[in-house]
Parts: sequence; structure tokens; C-alpha cells
Amino acid sequence: MGRLFGTDGVRGAAGELLTAELALALGRAATATAWDAGADGPPQVLIVRDTRESGEMLEAALAAGVAAGGGHALLGGVLPTPGAALLTRRHGFDLAAVVSASHNPYRDNGIKFFGADGTKVPDAREEAIEALVERGVAGSERGIGRIRALHGADADYLRELELRFADLDLGGRRVLLDCAHGATYRVAPEIFRRLGADVEALAVDPDGRNINDGVGSTHVEALAERVAAGGHDVGFAFDGDGDRMLAVDRAGTVVDGDELIALAALHLRAAGRLPGDGVAVTVMTNYGFHTAMADAGIEVAVTPVGDRHVLAELLRRGWSLGGEQSGHIIEAGFVPSGDGIAAALLTLEALAGGDLADRAAMRKLPQTLINVAVADREALDGAAAVQQAIAREAEALEGRGRVLVRPSGTEQLVRVMVEAPDDGECAAVAGRLVAAVERELG
Repeated sequence: MGRLFGTDGVRGAAGELLTAELALALGRAATATAWDAGADGPPQVLIVRDTRESGEMLEAALAAGVAAGGGHALLGGVLPTPGAALLTRRHGFDLAAVVSASHNPYRDNGIKFFGADGTKVPDAREEAIEALVERGVAGSERGIGRIRALHGADADYLRELELRFADLDLGGRRVLLDCAHGATYRVAPEIFRRLGADVEALAVDPDGRNINDGVGSTHVEALAERVAAGGHDVGFAFDGDGDRMLAVDRAGTVVDGDELIALAALHLRAAGRLPGDGVAVTVMTNYGFHTAMADAGIEVAVTPVGDRHVLAELLRRGWSLGGEQSGHIIEAGFVPSGDGIAAALLTLEALAGGDLADRAAMRKLPQTLINVAVADREALDGAAAVQQAIAREAEALEGRGRVLVRPSGTEQLVRVMVEAPDDGECAAVAGRLVAAVERELG
């Protein structure tokens, strides 16, 4: 069996890679690791899901595995991923499992686990779960656990959002939400209404198959068109499991995670609520972000791509704010996970009644990203001519922009990214680097 866990749990086609049998085995194995971690009595395992048609099957199988492992499965129903992270920490559960494939099409599904501290379980624990699955772990000697509904999980999550944003008054704000027919379809419109906004919501009719289908943060164009048509001050698009968000200003311009994190960082710094006066972002973050933060005296830590890496850096440094260009935005003091709804509310808090279209947190540099097909992506480090070309172009852009050439983590591709002061220079530099990669590795 190949490695089950990827960068965000176990994910694949439901009923093919991710079967009910595998979900049961994962539930039993994960519960065994909770016993090993010193659970005080039968492990309490929260299970939530998004709206995919396979979710109920996998939820049931996962819960059966938890019970077979001697744990108690608490079914929270449809809830955004950050809700699981938050409620696990708030209520003292031993483990949480989220059944979701995030922004993937409905045919896919996934299972990811969160520890008692609300963070995704570390690699070592995933490896332990996987080893137990591979070995065929037997039922628990401690007896059989119970399965029961956890009523009010969405109400608990909403209550936590209300507490965090108790001072945010959205009265008079006309907000358009795109909930991707996913896990935010009930709670996102509700919290905005509770805070006083005039809310219209799109993609709030999940049928099991329409999640992320032309909607949500990976298909933000429809939301942008609706906002630009007039009548709304701002729009927010969430992904299927609700851990990321992109914004749209009243002119229909999409505002990505880089700009939103910059806006939040300046706001929290001014309010004395940015621990360590630092922020963590990934290597993909726009060069303009770094310039803006340097001007503001805010330290920036750079991590590999992935919200897991961002969170690890925040926890290591004792910082709170970080995220990715794609819209994963983490305010770790609230919840140690990307939270699209909380990020949208943080954006409005940072604007303090102002207009997102008038934002001036950073000047975004033009960016070109090209994927180059290669025979062996691992050969990039040893390709001397390519490395020389990268060094040459980086030196020419020093202080004005940057280049990033890296292998894909999953495909035989080399990703060439260039940021420069104008589109023409950006395209020219990218073209030269692509040509160098193709000559040496194509």
C-alpha cells in the first residue's frame, strides 16, 4: 500500500481510494493513537463533514471505527473545518476528524485529523495511524465505544465567532457571500446577519454534488460579476470546507490572501494585537507584501507552501497571524486553522467601516506563474545552467522583484514564478527562465 496521508490528510475518489472500509480502519487506528496519547477514559472524537454525497457514508464508517477502537464518536454534522479545530480545543475532546476534500470536486472526499490542541496531527502521528491501518489493528481490549449526535455544534461555532467579533458592528454593510454549496452554507450567512450586515448569499443549496461546482473561492468570477453589477459593498467567497476565503471589492476586483493578510497585519499591529510584531507567509507570497511589511516594521517569516507549515511557524515563534495567497488565513489566537469566515470578519474589522476598494495595505507586483513539464522534477537542483540563470535573473531584480523556481510536490513539473515592477519585464524574465528549464530538463 502506498502512503495514505498527503499534505492534507487522506484524500481521493470516494468509494475507490477512500472506501468505507478504509474510513473504518482509519477511525479505529486514530482512536488507538488517542489511547496511546494518554486519553483520560474512552477518547472523545468529534466528527464533522462537508456536504458531499459520500460524506454520510464515510462519517458512519469512521464513527464505527472510533467505537470499535473503544472511543466515543460525537457526530457534529455539517460544519466548517475550523469549527472542528475550535470546538476540539474549547470542549476538551481528544481528537477530531473532518470528512472533506476541501476545494476538490464532489467525487473526491478526504479525512483529516486534529489533535486535542486543535492543530492538525503531526506527521509522526499520521505515520502511526497509517502503520496501524496497514497492520490491520484489532478491536480495542477496552470495550466498544458509543456513537451519538453532538447537537448544537454549529451553534457553538457561531457563539465563538460572536465572542471574537463582539465589537464588530456591520450595520449598513451590504455583503454578498458565496458559500460554494459547502460547509459554510448555514453558518456564514447567519454570523453576518447576527453582526448586523445586510446579507445576500449564493451557493447555499447543497445537493451532494454541486459543492465547488463553478462556485466558491476557486471559481470567484461569478461572485465578482455580481458584486460589480452594483448593490453590494463587498463580497466573500469560501471553499468547500470553509478554511479559506477570497474577497471581492465593490468594483469586482478580486482581493487575494496576500492583500488580506497585509491589511489584517497593519490593523492588528496598530491595535497592539499582533504578537511578536510578526507574520508568517509562504514562498508564494507577493514581493509587494514583503515591502509593505518592512515599511511598517513588521517581521515576516517565510515557509514552504501549505497552511500546515505556516501554522507550525506561528506556533514556534509565538505569533498569531499568517496565511497563504490562496486565502488560507490563520489568526491562531482564535483558532489554529485557516478559517474563511473569521478571515472575512477580520477583514471588515480591519477596514473599520472603510471601503475594501480603497485599501492601501500593499502594492501588489505583477506576477507570472508558468508550469513547465519536465522528465524529472528532482533534477532541478543539479541543473547547473538553470541555477545560473536563476541567480542571474534574481540579481537583476534584487530590491525590485524576485524569482522562484521550484519543483512541483505532486507532478512532473517545474514551477517558474516571477514578480517584477511591470508586466513586460515579468513576462520577459519568465520566458528566459522557462527556456532554460526546457533546455536542461524538458
